[in-house]
Amino acid sequence: MDESSKNAKPWLRGGAALVLALALLLSVSSLTVGAKAATLGEDTAPQYLVPVGHTVGIKLFSRGLLVVQLSDGQTPAKDCGLKTGDQILQCNGGAVDSTEDFQSMLQESGGDPVTLHVQRAGKTMDLTAEPEAGEDGTYRLGAWVRDSMAGIGTVTFYDPQSGTFGALGHGITDVDTAQLMPLSQGAVMASRVKAVKKGETGAAGELRGDFDLTADLGTLNTNCDCGVFGTVPDGAFGEALGTALPVAKPEEVQEGKATILANVAGDTVEEYEVEITQVLSQEGNRNLLLTVTDPKLLETTGGIVQGMSGSPILQNGKFVGAVTHVLLNDPTSGYGIFLENMVEAAWGV
Repeated sequence: MDESSKNAKPWLRGGAALVLALALLLSVSSLTVGAKAATLGEDTAPQYLVPVGHTVGIKLFSRGLLVVQLSDGQTPAKDCGLKTGDQILQCNGGAVDSTEDFQSMLQESGGDPVTLHVQRAGKTMDLTAEPEAGEDGTYRLGAWVRDSMAGIGTVTFYDPQSGTFGALGHGITDVDTAQLMPLSQGAVMASRVKAVKKGETGAAGELRGDFDLTADLGTLNTNCDCGVFGTVPDGAFGEALGTALPVAKPEEVQEGKATILANVAGDTVEEYEVEITQVLSQEGNRNLLLTVTDPKLLETTGGIVQGMSGSPILQNGKFVGAVTHVLLNDPTSGYGIFLENMVEAAWGV
């Protein structure tokens, strides 16, 4: 039984057939935080955005602690009704901002009952638990909890007027519960791709890179089904950005040739050929199917790999969307999201 952060499992979603194209690396150390996530709040979304295509390190700190697993056997956590997927927001009236905070509160209880203020499926409730002392004298509940996550993904767009950026094209979900991580605070960091694990049928590949957890490039303020969004200062993405392109309407997206921007080696962003094979629903983050056709990218990555989530999709001089998922049974193919859906999520329109 341990109330510390649990080691991350492979990032899977939708069963064995589909994998998010975000490379999850680790659970990071906790941080005391308090700001609530929100949309960027602009009245009018931009009609032109700059496609980026560069990887970034992403770190996210949850609001409260997310219960990712209950220990085997009869435990205080099970006795009080705590469930996997619950968010522990308070303990005995005190805010729980990190695993260290929570562990200290349990020790201070001395084994006396503690009141947990919990959020479950959008509703809050109070649960009373009686911590038990282990052989080392440490009081525990028998629940694995997580306060943070980190990984590598790709920045999709940048708006020079507001400093707003969007990345991934899908939300960051907990690797154990598949639940969207409740964002309290987050940041993006400069990264450099050091190596590529090539994708194969039945085994998703991934980008492997370095980033400095202490050197923030910009801040995150939203984690939702259509991506992660935030702001960066002028020049944060370097001087090599291209020109802004018009945001394509969903009805303008066509089956046929397109390109993506991807950073699969070092700091270099290159344009690669793909084929949009099917245009799907306008809802959610799986709006189109695409297949990598570029020989160079196929040789390097085998197709779409984890870490390429957010890679911009361009077609006919317009900014169409972003790569979001790779098909596990065919790593050359995957899903993409319409850029308009990311824009609506970012600007709240």
